[in-house]
Amino acid sequence: MNPVYMTSIGKFLPGDPVANDEIEDYLGQINGKSSKSMRRILEQNKIQYRHYALNKEQKSLYSNAEMASLAINDALARNKAELGGKVDFLAVGTTQGDLLVPGFASMVHAELGLPVMEVATHHGVCASGMQAMKNAYLHVQSGEQQTAISCASEFPSRVFKHTRFEAQDGLIDRPVPFDTDFLRFMLSDGAGAAILQHQPAASGLSLRIEWIDNKSYANLYDVCMYAGANKEHAEHASWLDYPSVHDAASDGAVNLKQDIRLVNEMPKVGVNRFFELVDEGKIDPAAIDWMVCHYSSHFFREEIFRLLQLGGLTIPEEKWFTNLYTKGNTGAASIYIMLEELLNEGHLKPGEQVLCMVPESGRFQTSYMLLTVVGSSSESAAAFEEREPEAPHLEYNEADDVQAHLVRQLVQIWIDFEQKLAHVPVIQKLYNQKFTIDDYKALMENIRQQVIDGSQWIARAASYIAIEHIDLRSTFIAHARDEHRDFQILERNYVAVGGDLSTIQAGEKNIGSEALSAYLFQRASRENPIDLIGAMWIIEGLGCRMARYWGEMIRDQLGLGDDEVSFLLYHSDSDEKHFERLETVVQHPMLTADIAAHIVKTAKTTARLYLLQLEELGNV
Repeated sequence: MNPVYMTSIGKFLPGDPVANDEIEDYLGQINGKSSKSMRRILEQNKIQYRHYALNKEQKSLYSNAEMASLAINDALARNKAELGGKVDFLAVGTTQGDLLVPGFASMVHAELGLPVMEVATHHGVCASGMQAMKNAYLHVQSGEQQTAISCASEFPSRVFKHTRFEAQDGLIDRPVPFDTDFLRFMLSDGAGAAILQHQPAASGLSLRIEWIDNKSYANLYDVCMYAGANKEHAEHASWLDYPSVHDAASDGAVNLKQDIRLVNEMPKVGVNRFFELVDEGKIDPAAIDWMVCHYSSHFFREEIFRLLQLGGLTIPEEKWFTNLYTKGNTGAASIYIMLEELLNEGHLKPGEQVLCMVPESGRFQTSYMLLTVVGSSSESAAAFEEREPEAPHLEYNEADDVQAHLVRQLVQIWIDFEQKLAHVPVIQKLYNQKFTIDDYKALMENIRQQVIDGSQWIARAASYIAIEHIDLRSTFIAHARDEHRDFQILERNYVAVGGDLSTIQAGEKNIGSEALSAYLFQRASRENPIDLIGAMWIIEGLGCRMARYWGEMIRDQLGLGDDEVSFLLYHSDSDEKHFERLETVVQHPMLTADIAAHIVKTAKTTARLYLLQLEELGNV
């Protein structure tokens, strides 16, 4: 049997990201009324952005087959292996194709315009993408084909247009049933595709498929997510049993629905299979570097975590990866879209193991897949090579022994500080290209509290500087003025990457932040607290030396735009200007050896407490 590798992965997400407050601009308000359930559903699933393949006039911009072909073409364009001039097999999964017949794979094949080949359609819900993956995997593994394409594409938004419900009997004066309204705010459009071959790509990284496990539990459960019937009207087993298509549609039989009473069984089924695979020796939780789990809602993530903890076989939270909150729930395509981001945006390293989990609530299926990262990541590693520590530049009078000695000591403190920074877990993840969107959010939540406190302790310090040093007081006041609104930039970045504004605004200081804040306010409340330039040396030095470096790494690793890391990029420039004020204090006539010693101690203490607050992220 041949080894099988994903040699490239592609995706297609239609249109611009759609924020929560825009959903009904695209899907429409039913009978002109906003959904009463929407806010509660969005609070539970925590999805902030999704994509729709229709515009605000509810016109389809693509077909489902077109989206699939665009994702496949993206994967083909990224492929660095020799395709041998042809693709032998195409397997495609979806929940609802464009036509009732023929099969969806045939429509995608036609859209691609590829030569004659074998195709297979997999129809279901979320697991259909993994069924397509296993079909392609087995074809290459057996040697029947050398190159196969596996793809999944979803276009649910068009079945949730307000006009569909307004035409149904009984929905004029009452809201849409919750089992359908629930899905209007859960599902989004998109497609993903993978190229499978019996050898890895000639360069770059590939994902070796170790095994794929698909299991159906339909014999144990009633149907949960479905379209084409109404459980309340058992006399019509199918929409085809109605006297007419119009009768079926008017009765809501063609609506896509979720049986809310049953859906909570899904995490139980998925976690139970995880324990079975551990017992079978297929999964070693300690060996997993990335857990890529498709869950339709943040609510289910918490339930999966709870059940794993109860079973005593947890995979640490920092190893879990999802882009649900920024890409939306794309059903069968979601596992492809997650793997595409991991592979193409530099998160993976050779030798790492990736465990994929796809639970499906259609009539309950669970899919698992184990991958090993192979190949060379030298190209991406070079882009993020850690720099040698180097202190920010500080102008001083070299002829002045006090100034020269102070600056030498500050430089030594900085070099030690930067070296230790590289070993703080969250920064180490960034340097090792394992940084996640959740890490970025946690970092911003922590920084916001520090930024708000920063302008306050600087302003307090200014008020304690004696009037005879009014020039220094003015320097401190100007510094406080510059920074007092910086937290708003941070909040915009947080929201832009899927964070909830109320979450960051309600954030609490962690243990290290509490210690740092208390220390700085205590120092600021003493007479002539000039020693605080030692704190500024560390904090403003981070802006000058590290902010852009980190910001660009975060941007590139997470696939973000400059506007989503603008706080870090902005501080790289603004803090260089602040250093000019720092130099004013260092060169001030009032500087003595005694004051310089206090500055050094304050710099050392600030450096240690700053490291502590990064080490204690999330520990409030």
